[in-house]
Amino acid sequence: MSTLKDRLTADMRSALKARDELTTSTLRMALAAVGTAEVAGKAKRELTDDEVLAVLTKEAKKRREAATAFADAGRAEQAAKESAEGEVLDRYLPKQLSDAELAELVSGALAAGGFTGKAQMGPAMKAAQAAVAGQAEGGRVASEVRRQLGL
Repeated sequence: MSTLKDRLTADMRSALKARDELTTSTLRMALAAVGTAEVAGKAKRELTDDEVLAVLTKEAKKRREAATAFADAGRAEQAAKESAEGEVLDRYLPKQLSDAELAELVSGALAAGGFTGKAQMGPAMKAAQAAVAGQAEGGRVASEVRRQLGL
């Protein structure tokens, strides 16, 4: 079993004993998503820490999008719940890069690959994503790559 998954399970049990309903339900949801990812495909398999991290990142993004949607619809209570769940998941994700750090990493990746124009957007994104290594959302990376390529 992966160490991140073990940590999620242990933290969920601790939250359950402490009667922390928000953390318990959020971690149960996260572990269910991990379990679903494990059985996706032809055979069940254990996920690596990086794969578990990818599942958690996806779940955190869902919570942020849902919170925005609920807030736009005037459902503040539901938006607050989604935001709180996102904060619980953020404890397990790597620290996000600041805009300046992101710009620096992207410019280094673009310079190293010699990417200059619109036609090279795909390879430039691949290089930038590798440089960022999950420390920033794909949308932020894409907008920075576009900005630096002059698109």
